[in-house]
Amino acid sequence: MTAQKDKQPQNEGEGSRTAAKRYNEATRKFVESGKVDKAAKDAERAIEGEEAEELKRAEDKGRSHAAPHEQEREI
Repeated sequence: MTAQKDKQPQNEGEGSRTAAKRYNEATRKFVESGKVDKAAKDAERAIEGEEAEELKRAEDKGRSHAAPHEQEREI
């Protein structure tokens, strides 16, 4: 094999296997850490507390860049 074939492509494009692998590994580690319940409770407090308006504005801003069929979708 040549050195060129051994290297990862710099841009894998949409559906990057390398990024998916990193994401899946980080998600697995987070779940195994036992911190999910605390993070969920913290998020619930944030969306119901003083940060609610700021979070709603951020969500609206993010949705404004989404495809039209995704803008009204509930998460």
